[in-house]
Amino acid sequence: MKKLLFLVIALTALILAACGSQDEESTETGTSNETNESNEVNLYTARHYDVDDELYAKFEEETGIKVNVIKGEADELLERIKREGDATQADLFLTADAGRLHRAKADDLLQPVSSDILDEQVPANFQDSDQMWYGLTKRARVILYNKETVQPEELSTYEALTEEEWKGRVLIRSSENVYNQSLLASFIEINGEEATKEWAAGLVANFARDPEGGDRDQAKAIAAGIGDVAIMNTYYFGQMLNSEDPEEVKVAEGLGIFFPNQDTTGTHINVSGAGVVKASENQENAVKLLEFLSAPEAQETFASANYEYPVNPNVEPNELLTSWGEFKEQDIQLSILGENNSKAILISNEVGWK
Repeated sequence: MKKLLFLVIALTALILAACGSQDEESTETGTSNETNESNEVNLYTARHYDVDDELYAKFEEETGIKVNVIKGEADELLERIKREGDATQADLFLTADAGRLHRAKADDLLQPVSSDILDEQVPANFQDSDQMWYGLTKRARVILYNKETVQPEELSTYEALTEEEWKGRVLIRSSENVYNQSLLASFIEINGEEATKEWAAGLVANFARDPEGGDRDQAKAIAAGIGDVAIMNTYYFGQMLNSEDPEEVKVAEGLGIFFPNQDTTGTHINVSGAGVVKASENQENAVKLLEFLSAPEAQETFASANYEYPVNPNVEPNELLTSWGEFKEQDIQLSILGENNSKAILISNEVGWK
């Protein structure tokens, strides 16, 4: 009997030891997986700037979190995230223009983020109303003019560019570009659809040529004598002034910059921004990267290296941007740029803005 009892006790001890060993293995495996997850963030970005890569490296250095960067065009990346579904590796989607960010939200690809740090560093009008995305850099869509043929006193508003004196003198890229769609979307919010349609029709009537090329190409067309004024984003002008291409510098030096609508509704602004992907497995790290990119140091770097205005209200623009002067901004919530996008496209089509 004693021998039987001893065998039972010994067998029980062996079973308990084996279970304990398995629990330890399970715990160790779990810790290993958590470490892998907590040490990386997968960024799908439509921005292709060296300064961005420098900031990701700085984030890795400070946090120990590896940033895996996948670059592409915005629409391609959005389609990839859709196609990958719940199996996507994407944690954070970063792109230019609030209109594109709204597309990601409308396609149910993003998740809301709650962060006191982001709310402190990114003003409410530069983030999605449902906290699906946050602006990281800001740019203004302004009027660039030929300093030899136009005096700044001749300029006033976007609306004034539809007047007879500007017939055959206005340059702007295609309405298929999201920057112009967002410009129209802001006018719809401020002035209404009918007034926006009248403005778009008047602008088309004053085109110096059919729209072609990007913003830089509009500046080059001014230098070539094709037109006298162009609507383009401020950061392109800053890039041209500091280009390694002497021809681009020469073109930019012949241009003046004008912020329209200072006595009325303000100059149109837009953002580059990012949102946490709905299927992300590294949400916490994605938020940390967002917080890092909107913090003062990163904001100063964006401004000095890429000539973008900081969204963080505690950061001043760099010397070049400051030299252009302060300006009044449109007072709208930027989410509306995406919400009005389809109306803007419809108006463009109706007035023949190619």
